[in-house]
Amino acid sequence: MTSALHDFDFLAGTWNMRNRRLKQRHVGSTDWHEFPGRSEARLLLGGVMNVDENVFPTLGWSGSTLRTLDVNTNRWSIYWVNSRDGILQPPVVGGFKDGVGEFFGDDTDEGRPIRVRFRWSDISARSAHWEQAFSTDGGRSWETNWIIDLTRAP
Repeated sequence: MTSALHDFDFLAGTWNMRNRRLKQRHVGSTDWHEFPGRSEARLLLGGVMNVDENVFPTLGWSGSTLRTLDVNTNRWSIYWVNSRDGILQPPVVGGFKDGVGEFFGDDTDEGRPIRVRFRWSDISARSAHWEQAFSTDGGRSWETNWIIDLTRAP
């Protein structure tokens, strides 16, 4: 896995978001809730850090992502917090290879320990694709539970 200072530069600016989240996780559900969002991202510290705010107007809450690059290891740490509980979630850590970013971490969901995976793909100047997946078996199998398709806002 390789990573570089400017991996997330593509996010700078304003994006429209098409969100799809599983209505129920860990039960084999294929029933998705779709909702709009808007994201605004800023690059900071010469690209070593970036932050975005994601607003979900139909849900009544928002979230923010903080990404930091460890310049010694070239690995990104990605943190998430939302306005519903204000708790900074444990990071997922990783980087990009061949245009796909994968980031992994440990957390809990509904009281059970999980592995978390974020995946960035299909990145261009006008669009990008992001997925979140959870594993309850240490990473042997994954359930994608949140998908976002981003398009650059005019």
